[in-house]
Amino acid sequence: MDEIMKALKVIPLELDDHKKAIRESGENVTQQVTQNINKILEEKFFALEEKHEKLKEIVDNQEKRISFLEKQARQRNIVFFGIEELESSYDILGKNMLKWLEQNFSVKLTYSDLQEVKRLGKKNDRPRPVVVSFLNLDMKIKIFKQKRALQDTGYYMKEDYPKQVLEKRKQLQEQLKIEREKGNMAFLKYDKLVIPKQTSKRKLSPSPTKPTEDTPKEINTQTKKKNKPQSQHDPMAKRTHSTSERVIKPGMLNFLTNKNTAIDKEISKNKA
Repeated sequence: MDEIMKALKVIPLELDDHKKAIRESGENVTQQVTQNINKILEEKFFALEEKHEKLKEIVDNQEKRISFLEKQARQRNIVFFGIEELESSYDILGKNMLKWLEQNFSVKLTYSDLQEVKRLGKKNDRPRPVVVSFLNLDMKIKIFKQKRALQDTGYYMKEDYPKQVLEKRKQLQEQLKIEREKGNMAFLKYDKLVIPKQTSKRKLSPSPTKPTEDTPKEINTQTKKKNKPQSQHDPMAKRTHSTSERVIKPGMLNFLTNKNTAIDKEISKNKA
């Protein structure tokens, strides 16, 4: 009976040990599974992040390319404002613009010089702007340089910029105003504010003063010595023309001796 009671007391203890072992093994399995899942998710996350960066780079390059192509497409365009909207078709609008351009600018155009002429926006009470695309960039530049011809006429013209560039230029207007109030030379170039570096004028060093009567004699003598040519060491020093300092070449000596012997022979003949 005692042995049975002891066995019954041991059974709960063994059950507790088994429960504890099962619990610990379950926790270990759960922790290992969680680590494996986190590792798999982390690898997938890094792969997705790398793919996202590549796609972002591709999109950025595409946007830059689109912006460049749009800039090139608008490079030959001029937007004219204030032109009366009297046309009933694109053909009439093109003919009216040819006449208007010839009247206001010193150019001679034909219909083939224009690539496209169109109105911007929806029709309303005010005349809509007219965009003129020139076939030749030189013609566009030539006309745009004469924009002062539209002063006091009610008409004006501007470059054709994309919408995002116009918004950027509008944001830079306040900064442009501040820089000009500071006295800096600033201007807008496409979608950037350009502020050239202010270069100060270089001061010229004063010319050396000529020695006067009040100048000490030592300074005068030093300047004379510096200006005096050194004939002994300077090969370009001026040579004298005296016969004592002149060097006679060997060819000249032979010529003189031959000449003297010829004279002596002539004298001896005459005596004979």
